[in-house]
Order: sequence, then structure tokens, then C-alpha cells
Amino acid sequence: MGHVILLVEDDKSISEMLVNYLEIEGFQVVCAYDGEEAQQKFRAGSFDLILLDLMLPKLNGMDFLKQIREESSIPILILSAKDGEIDKALGLGFGADDYITKPFSMIELVARIHASIRRATKYSGHENNYSNIIRVHEITLDIENMLIEKNGKRIKLTVKEWELVKLFFTNPKRVFTKEQIYEKVWQDVYYGDENIINVHMRRLREKIEDDPSKPIYLKTLWGMGYRLGEF
Repeated sequence: MGHVILLVEDDKSISEMLVNYLEIEGFQVVCAYDGEEAQQKFRAGSFDLILLDLMLPKLNGMDFLKQIREESSIPILILSAKDGEIDKALGLGFGADDYITKPFSMIELVARIHASIRRATKYSGHENNYSNIIRVHEITLDIENMLIEKNGKRIKLTVKEWELVKLFFTNPKRVFTKEQIYEKVWQDVYYGDENIINVHMRRLREKIEDDPSKPIYLKTLWGMGYRLGEF
């Protein structure tokens, strides 16, 4: 049995095209045509990934995305009809793992789906080549159980945010360029789209820093990249 995808797309012609192609590629696809139907089907089923159009009737895609992120770290790939950076940033900032802009190549879409599912499966498998517990200043990472606490208080992260934290905290003295971050965390070739990394780093800082505008954990080295702060 193939991986199961929840496809949330109100345009039935696009939805039908995607279903036909994805089923040929071995996926099982469950369709929803508005945000409320997507909610119902998500809670009634078991899925490996969500393909989400942002422009939906009844409950818009952004609200659906926020609600899902409150209860699940399932990979979410946005299908965006708009090419604006604002749409992309909003989607990623609310917890989407990736986006693809319409019109898109079906080959690229399938590659992104496989990559997202592979990353989620890898990290849910608790691969661990490091010490189980890492403490840096006020933050504690439990690598095996994928947990992060600050001063004893649990912090909720998306899968991608967890991957970023783990990358920096397990390599405390290393500076990572944006290209290196993308290739290690997204496990794909970097084509210079800084928006994905910038949005995820900003969102992550909002969760772990006392003052996101003056970060002490995730430091920016201008012209070089990012590294974990020294304490």
C-alpha cells in the first residue's frame, strides 16, 4: 500500500488531474474540496502528507493549516496559485513544510512529496547518533523523544523547526550557510530561494528566544550564515 495523501483543492479539474497522476505514482489520495471537509477527513483518517491549496471556501487554507499544526506535525505542502512572497511567507510561517507555485511540474511535485515524507519518516524514527540530552543555557533537547524545553517549559515545534534546532544544537561550533542548511534540512538542491529559510528561522526564533530581534541561540553571521550562540 502506498503513502496516503489528503488533497485539499477546491478546483475539481485540478484535483482530478492530481489524483490521476499521484495514483499512477503509487499514492493513495483522499480529496477534500473545502476547509471544513478537509478538517473532517483529516480527523477521520490517517495520512502521510497534506497537499493544501490556500484559497478554499468555508474555511480558508491558512486557518485549516493553523488548526492542523495545533494537533499534528504531519508534512504539509502548499499549492499556491499566487507567486507573491507574502503568500509563501505566511504559509511557511504558520507551519507548512514546503510550497510549490502553480503552474508546477508534476515531476517536481512528486519529488517534493517524496522528500517531505522521507524527512518526516526519518525523524519519527528517532535516528540518534548524538547524546540523548543536550543542554544549552536555558534550553534542553531530548533527541530521542524529539522534545525541547526552555526553563522546564515544553516548546511546540513543527518537524522542520525541530530539524533546524537539532542541526544547530548538535553542531555547536559550526557555521552553516543557507545552502548547507537547505541541503541538510530540506535534503534537496538549493536554488537560492532564501524565503523558506528566512521564514523558518524567524518563526523558530519567536519560539525559543527571549527577544527574537536580539537572538542569543540562533546567531546570524552576516555574509556567512548561522550558528549556535556561545554560552
